[in-house]
Amino acid sequence: MLVLKRIVTSFLYLAISVALVACTTNKNESKYLSKQDSKQISIDTLIVNGEVYLGDSSKAHNLDIAICGEIICGIYASGSANIDAKHVIDAAGKVVSPGFIDPHTHSLSELLSTKQNHNLNYLTQGVTTVINGNDGDGEPDISKLKLALLNNGIGTNTGLLIGHGKIREKVIGKVQRNATPDEIKQMSALVEQGMKAGALGLSSGLYYVPGSFANTNEVIELAKVAAKYQGIYDTHIRDESTFSIGFLAAIDEAITIADKANIHLHLAHIKALGVDVWGQSKPAVNKINEAIKRGISISADQYPWLASGTFLRSAIMPKWLMADSKAAFHQRLKKASLMPKIITEVNENIRRRGGAKSLVITKYHQQELVGLSLAQFAENNNQSAVQAAIDLILDGDVRVASFNMSAQDVEHFMVQPWVVTSSDGTDGHPRKYASFPQKYQKYVKDKSLLTLGEFIHRATGLTAKYLQLDNRGILKKGYQADLIVLDKDKYQANATYQQWNNYSSGVEHVWVNGQQTILAGKYLGTLAGQISH
Repeated sequence: MLVLKRIVTSFLYLAISVALVACTTNKNESKYLSKQDSKQISIDTLIVNGEVYLGDSSKAHNLDIAICGEIICGIYASGSANIDAKHVIDAAGKVVSPGFIDPHTHSLSELLSTKQNHNLNYLTQGVTTVINGNDGDGEPDISKLKLALLNNGIGTNTGLLIGHGKIREKVIGKVQRNATPDEIKQMSALVEQGMKAGALGLSSGLYYVPGSFANTNEVIELAKVAAKYQGIYDTHIRDESTFSIGFLAAIDEAITIADKANIHLHLAHIKALGVDVWGQSKPAVNKINEAIKRGISISADQYPWLASGTFLRSAIMPKWLMADSKAAFHQRLKKASLMPKIITEVNENIRRRGGAKSLVITKYHQQELVGLSLAQFAENNNQSAVQAAIDLILDGDVRVASFNMSAQDVEHFMVQPWVVTSSDGTDGHPRKYASFPQKYQKYVKDKSLLTLGEFIHRATGLTAKYLQLDNRGILKKGYQADLIVLDKDKYQANATYQQWNNYSSGVEHVWVNGQQTILAGKYLGTLAGQISH
């Protein structure tokens, strides 16, 4: 009886019969249950009979989820509530979960368009919230951006980061030098403006131009401003390989920035890139765990692919070559006196990535070249790999998939308790359309590296915690009604390196802020997304 009294007291159940139902639930389930009422409750949507994962680390539950307007208005032991619902979704045999949250996307151009703003490639993966502005590329004028997005209407929620690279370019340009104290002051003012407007934090891309030209102190000072507003510091670290300071030194730099700025550190798309650093996932994890023990708050995201994706120029061209402007970059590529230095450095960068055969063209204005490796393109044109790369870059933007990771490193990072799922979605790479089901298929179903509950937790509640999204990522009364129903037997990636933009399948129902956007696998045209902050 003592256990029964505690349950009745804790959850204010009005009837002994309801309390007895609660006794059969575990702690994680019962803490989310809504108080029962003998009167009939009227709601918009009731999801029943599903295998419910709350988004925390608990196992599946037998619960009914009620939606009223934008929010979750009740969670009940299955069949226990007296509810009159306008719509009932029978999720028998299916998984019910919070909508997934992707902490690293490049979906802003789609969301700002009038044709792709539904973000269907993410909705069909079960993703209801995407983060934009990563890699230092976030627009500093957050207020203007938010207005444009909301006026346009968006299919998923999005959260926005201020980009160090964009700010540096605005204040200094792409010049290769340290910032002056006055320039740091100007950049700090832009960060403050963005944080006041609702940005989630500051992002950096210290591998990319112009972020690569900044020293550590510059980033610390800007991160301090974001920290004042409880923001995060999200970073594409300076080196994931041996391009400059080395992978482990770049991890050290990121930890130092977080420590000095007293800010949460989020490591973007964590990886050991290239043959020189394969196996370094273990010392990297050790460094991060030691820093966490010292009280530094750290998380990371990861996409479940062995190939990264970027522009060919970013993959293999030295940073000094790309300084100042695109015109200056192209002029240097054509300068005969620089060619010996260019050949040496580009050849070395190609080697780091596993050789020219490991760089596969995924997007280019000459469609017939897509699918060829740099090695094949060079051979077809009787050229060296370096000259072939130069010709491609001078002719137009070319994206490549760079097959540069070891399976052992990917898996070692994946099982760390502070690593969540992301896509880093870019055109030309299947990760944009299929990262979440790819991880489920390969690492939950095939390899059993993660349980289904762990997979969902690392796509929902844990991600929301790190991003400090207080009202998403968990199925809880009063939280925004971002939910999905998926068929775990049919949930799969259909995108490949050969056909990167195939939609995923298996997600049957999706709600974004309480509005149903996918019904029985069909998109309804709903634009219910909000700006998360």
